[in-house]
Amino acid sequence: MSATAPAFHVDVQGLRITVRAPDGGERAIVDDVSFAIPRGEVLALIGESGSGKTTIALSMMGYARSGARISGGSIRVGGRAIDQLGEPALAMLRGRSIAYIAQSAAAAFNPSRTIMSQVVEPVLVHGLGTRAEAEAKAVALFEALSLPDPETIGARYPHQVSGGQLQRLMAAMALITDPELVILDEPTTALDVTTQVEVLKAFKAALAHSKATAIYVSHDLAVVAQMADRIAVLHQGKLREEGPTAQILGAPGDDYTRTLLAAARPATRLATTPDDQTILSVAHVTAGYGRVQGGVPAIPVLHDISFTLRRGATLGVIGESGSGKSTLARVIAGILPRASGSVMLGGEELPRGLGGRSRDQFRRVQLVFQNADTALNPAHKVGEILARPLALFKGLKGAAADARVAELLELIRLPRDIAQRRSSDLSGGQKQRINLARALAAEPELLLCDEVTSALDTVVGAAILELIDDLRRDLGIATVFISHDISTVRAFCDQILVLYGGTAVEQADRAAFAAGPHHPYTGLLMDSVPAMQPGWLERTGSRPGAALAATTDASLCRFLSRCPAAIAGTCDRAAPPLRTIGGQRWLCHLEPAALAAQREKAIA
Repeated sequence: MSATAPAFHVDVQGLRITVRAPDGGERAIVDDVSFAIPRGEVLALIGESGSGKTTIALSMMGYARSGARISGGSIRVGGRAIDQLGEPALAMLRGRSIAYIAQSAAAAFNPSRTIMSQVVEPVLVHGLGTRAEAEAKAVALFEALSLPDPETIGARYPHQVSGGQLQRLMAAMALITDPELVILDEPTTALDVTTQVEVLKAFKAALAHSKATAIYVSHDLAVVAQMADRIAVLHQGKLREEGPTAQILGAPGDDYTRTLLAAARPATRLATTPDDQTILSVAHVTAGYGRVQGGVPAIPVLHDISFTLRRGATLGVIGESGSGKSTLARVIAGILPRASGSVMLGGEELPRGLGGRSRDQFRRVQLVFQNADTALNPAHKVGEILARPLALFKGLKGAAADARVAELLELIRLPRDIAQRRSSDLSGGQKQRINLARALAAEPELLLCDEVTSALDTVVGAAILELIDDLRRDLGIATVFISHDISTVRAFCDQILVLYGGTAVEQADRAAFAAGPHHPYTGLLMDSVPAMQPGWLERTGSRPGAALAATTDASLCRFLSRCPAAIAGTCDRAAPPLRTIGGQRWLCHLEPAALAAQREKAIA
C-alpha cells in the first residue's frame, strides 16, 4: 500500500506514539501501526481499554495527549502529511477538514451558551460563511439528523435536550464545516439501546450524505458491525488484524479477536438456588423530588414500585435513561428519601433517608457507583481508599487493616502492591474493581450496582460480571444490578424488573422472562439491541408509530404514547391491569395471546 496511492484518503504507516517512562526513557503506547482508508469509507478501531484506539484516532489530527508524542511513522489525510505540520497549520485543519465527535456530548458543550451558538462556531472561526448562512446550514443538519423542532432547537441550552439529542447536535457541530475526515470516539456508549439505534441511523445517514471518510472508535462490536466497512483490531498499542467487517466478525484470524467476540456475547451463568430468606422487600414505593404532599412528591419519578429479593439472588433493573433505575437505587440506599411505601432489609424497615439510619444499616447496604473516576478520590492511594470503610464499619486500623486490604485485593483479583498506587494511575477496569472492593470492605448484605459495566470494554466488563457473580455465590450477597443492557441482564440475573416512566411494567424470573410473552415496551428494548451482523441497522427499518395519542392522565399506561399495540377505547380510558402468569407479571390490557401475536409481528 503506497502512501501516494490515490485510492486511499487516509494512509497511516508505521505509526509510533510514545510516553516518557519513569526511568527517563520512552515507552511506546502505539507501536508500528499501519492502515489505509479509501475515501468515503468507515474504519472501526476496536480493542480493550488501553489498546490505543483513541490515541491513534486523535493522532489523525496531529494531536497527542499530555506527556505523549508522535515519535515515528507517517500520517497522510487527503495527501497532507499530518505528522509534518506545525501547530498553526494543524489549527486550520482541526474542526475544518478533520472533525471530532467525542464520547460525552454533555462535557463537550458549554452549559452557559445556546446550542446554536456552539454548533455554528466552527464555521465562524474558520471564516467559512456568515452567521446567517451557518445557522441556515445548522437547521438543515438538525433536520437531516432527525432532531425534533429543527427550526427552534438551537435556541435551547444543552441541559434542555436529552442525551441522544445532544449527541446528534454534537454531530451537527462536527459536520457543519463539511469535513473530509470525521472521528467518532465511542459516541453512543452512554446511550440506552433505543436511543442508540436512532443516533446510529442518524450518524450513518449523515456520513453517507456528506461522503466523508470516518474513523469509528468503539468497544461495542455489534455497533461496529452496523457502522464500519473495515475493522482494525488493536491490543496494547499493536495492530492484531485488519480487514472487511464481515470477515473480521465472521472468520477472525487472530486469537485476540476471537476473545473479543466471545466476550461480546454474554454467557448465561449457571442457575442457582438462592437462600429462602428474603433480604430486601420494597413495597409500594413512590419517590421523586420537591415537596411531598399526600405521599406524592412535586416531581414524581417512581410510582408504586414493589418487589422482593432473596439472599444471594440478583435482580436486574432495566429501562431507558430517565426510567427511574438509578433513582430506585438511591431510594434503597437512603440517598433520596422515599415519599411513601416501605423498604425492608432482612425484615427490618429502613428509615426513609440517611438521617435516621444507623451505622450498621449503612454497612449492610452498599452502592457501587457507575463512574469509578468520580467515585474514587484521585489524591488517595488504593490502600487508603479501602482502609476507610474498614475503620468506619469494622474498627480496623494499622496492621489489621493492611491485612484486610490485601485480602480484598486478592478477592477482586488485583495484585497486593496496587495498594500503594493512586486510583488515577489505574485502568478503567482496575478502578471499577477498587470501587467494588470498597463496597465489599463493609461486608454488606445487599449490593446496589448502578451501571457498573456500561463504560467498560467487553472483556473487562465480562470479568467484572464474573467477579460479582462469584462474590454473590461465595458470600451470599444479594445484588440489585441496574443496566440499560438487556442482553447482559437476561444472562446474568435471577429476576428482571422493567421500568418505564418510573413504573414497573414487567417483572419476571429468568425462566419466565426467557419464555415470554412480554410487555410491548420490553419488546422494544429487546428489538433495539444491535445484532453482530452487518446490515442489521438497515433491516430494523422504521419503528411503528403509536396507535393512540398521548394523554396527561397519570392513571393510564405510561407507554401509551409510544405503544403500537394500544387498544382504542381501552388503553386510553382505563388503567392497565396487573396480569400474572407463573413467574411473570406485567401491566397491560393485552391478553397473553395478543402480546405474543404483537411480538411476532414486531419481529417479522
